[in-house]
Amino acid sequence: MEGLTMTDSGNLLLDSIRDAVIMLDKDGFVGYANPAVTEIAGYTQQEMINKPLSILYEAKEDLIKAEYELEQARKKGKFISEGWKSKKNGDLFWGELTIAAIHDNEHQHSGYSCLLRDTSARKQTETSLRQSEEHYRLMVETIRDYSIFMLDCTGHVLTWNDGAKRNSGYTSTEIIGKHFSTFYTTEDLGDGKPERELRIAIETGKYEEEGWRVKKNGSIYWASVIITALFNEQNRHIGFSKVVRDLTERKENDERLRQSEERYRSLVEQVTDYGIFILDEKGRIASWNEGAKRIKGYTADEVIGKYFSIFYPEEDIMNGKPAHELKVAIAEGKYEEEGWRLRKDGTRFWANVVITAVYNTSGVLIGFSKVTKDLTERKENERALKQSHDRYRRLADELKITNEELSYTNREMEQFTSIVSHDLQEPIRTIKSFLLLIDMKLDAEQNKDLKVYIGKSIGAANRMRELIQNLLHYSQLGKDELITEDVNVNMLISQAMQNLRSSIESSGAKILIENDLETVPGDKVQLGQLIQNLLGNALKFTSDTEPYIKITAHKEDNHVKFAISDNGIGIAREDLHKVFEIFRRLNTEKTYPGTGIGLAICKKIVDRHKGKIWPESEKGKGTTFYFTLNEN
Repeated sequence: MEGLTMTDSGNLLLDSIRDAVIMLDKDGFVGYANPAVTEIAGYTQQEMINKPLSILYEAKEDLIKAEYELEQARKKGKFISEGWKSKKNGDLFWGELTIAAIHDNEHQHSGYSCLLRDTSARKQTETSLRQSEEHYRLMVETIRDYSIFMLDCTGHVLTWNDGAKRNSGYTSTEIIGKHFSTFYTTEDLGDGKPERELRIAIETGKYEEEGWRVKKNGSIYWASVIITALFNEQNRHIGFSKVVRDLTERKENDERLRQSEERYRSLVEQVTDYGIFILDEKGRIASWNEGAKRIKGYTADEVIGKYFSIFYPEEDIMNGKPAHELKVAIAEGKYEEEGWRLRKDGTRFWANVVITAVYNTSGVLIGFSKVTKDLTERKENERALKQSHDRYRRLADELKITNEELSYTNREMEQFTSIVSHDLQEPIRTIKSFLLLIDMKLDAEQNKDLKVYIGKSIGAANRMRELIQNLLHYSQLGKDELITEDVNVNMLISQAMQNLRSSIESSGAKILIENDLETVPGDKVQLGQLIQNLLGNALKFTSDTEPYIKITAHKEDNHVKFAISDNGIGIAREDLHKVFEIFRRLNTEKTYPGTGIGLAICKKIVDRHKGKIWPESEKGKGTTFYFTLNEN
């Protein structure tokens, strides 16, 4: 190894590394690549020299992504990314790319070192693991006799199987993300039962019980519940598994056997003027008579098993009124009042209600009897008066809020307009003035490159000024009052072509006009701007070989319809909905100059004239912009 330099030994070391080592200059072009780059990416070392790093990215044109990652490495010292990379033959591989910034002895940025590693095998392993997990998930989801699902650490539902859907009635889209306390009764929620179950599961590993749970339709069922706390390999709590089985049928048999004698002794089945029914000790409906069916509209099959709060308005439920009434009945033997209740069809009725606590011979509470009488007729006038008052009060509140919001929006728009017209335009004028002075003082031969840069800067300042002016015009469209008059259509088209004469002449476009209209009602200035913008847009994108534009205007039903067509580059169908977005540009400014506001202004003008505007186009087959005015 006699005579071997440090550079030679360093290259030999890099050549021996199995991962691709690539050295870049400060502009991101390859200066060195070790042999491993051939095995990983298919390029020879010589082919890589002076090439940009972006040739290794999935999309060859993805220069922006490469520049972003190099910039991040320069700022942070190092940047690591993982994703699909491209070989010379176009095949993709999953790779990990580490980019480190290099600085010289004077701490000046001089380039980058890159380490590219093929991690396809690891990616495939991770994919196989996910597939295995997916198989297990599919097996669990198809079980129908048991509800099996996962909760996160706070008790929110993460997964949902067919058994859970069958038992509770919720689909996965309805329940995933919601807290599992959704399945608990009002009493259990008030007692903090869901949180207590999770706490016990964490402390002991598992929580198990039988108890009442609530279905989507509000009915309840008796469930066997097992909640298991889950921990990862580091013994960190990561969530819970929950298994639920519906044991309602067994529970109902037990309950019917225990309560049958007390229930039927307290019930008068054929009374029709009064709703008379029994609640169990939890407030669930256990029986239903003809009077209850007539007053409330439910059949026995629809209501038995549900919590009696279904008859109460939402505000009473939020205030805990149903549970409060049962507490008073237990404490005092009876609860009596008059108040609003709900029928099956959602209408309200004024009811006299008596709830009586019912005890067996041993003095044990076994439920409640409830008697309801409909007193709506007496209450109707009072209710109508109150509803009328509430309706006008709500309307006044909404109008007040709306007016405040509109006032705030107008103030913001006025402030924005002021900033655009003064604070933004002035610096642009100053920048442009100084650039022009510098350009005048520079010698054209000695500062050739510098004058090019200054020329581009002046162009950018002009575009910025145009952008600000268009934005100001866009913001003021809705502010100025619409001046409606009968506008001559031929004059509108003629004026637009006159204003765009230089563009028409330079493009050589042939323009055909088919106008069946004499006048249209509208704002002459804004309609002129509308046609000029659309014609200018057509000139910009029409064909380079035989440019052709057609303008048509005719009456259709109760409105007028215009169309401006070109034979240009067209618009992809998936991009048609984007054309009216402000600042939205579907092509580069360099290829097709513009600010991205012109079509947004067109849409705003059409909207103010109670019309519609839309494009029809295909890529490479030209574009037609249609708009209507004054649609009824």
